Amino acid sequence: MSETNLATRPTVPTGTDHDSTEPLHLAVIAGSVRDQRMSRAVAEWAAFRAATGAVEVDLIDCAEAGLPDDGALRPGGSEASTVAGRLDAADAFVIVTPEYNHSYPAGLKRLIDWHYREWMFKPATILSYGVQGGLLAAEHLRGVFAELHVVTTRRGVGLSRPWEQLGPAGFQPPAATGAAFDAALHELAWWATTLRTARRDRPYAR
Repeated sequence: MSETNLATRPTVPTGTDHDSTEPLHLAVIAGSVRDQRMSRAVAEWAAFRAATGAVEVDLIDCAEAGLPDDGALRPGGSEASTVAGRLDAADAFVIVTPEYNHSYPAGLKRLIDWHYREWMFKPATILSYGVQGGLLAAEHLRGVFAELHVVTTRRGVGLSRPWEQLGPAGFQPPAATGAAFDAALHELAWWATTLRTARRDRPYAR
């Protein structure tokens, strides 16, 4: 992931995986692909804040995903993309999305639709943004992820006008925003450890 210029990295509560010493693998996804976007800066802030000794972070940028042509899409899984292995390796996701026309961007939908098993039985926290916090985008994503057996955390974070907190050192929101994101990460870590154990020991079967 790209470095940020924050002077210190905050401590994030993560929960404990008693069944393994392996750290949680968290994929932070920057969901916008257009020029002069905010999602990369917000995703870098989220990734930097989440990265601890107990959490390894991979920042996946939709603008760099290099997905195949949509004509090759198939229900239930398509040909491997350049990021399929990275999504598969993740135990949990943070989805950074703007709100476009009361929903989330097409580039993020393409990333979601190009993968299937990589998402299944894992948790996701939605970090949305927009003039009103991007909350409609977040609610649309919850329905899509439910179809993919993804648990979206009750806690999410909606950023109102985050471009007003963008400076030379990157995205630097108020302390209350960081605290809200920490709380969401705490819940995400609980789901991630619980579902990782379940995928290993009690795989879902119809």
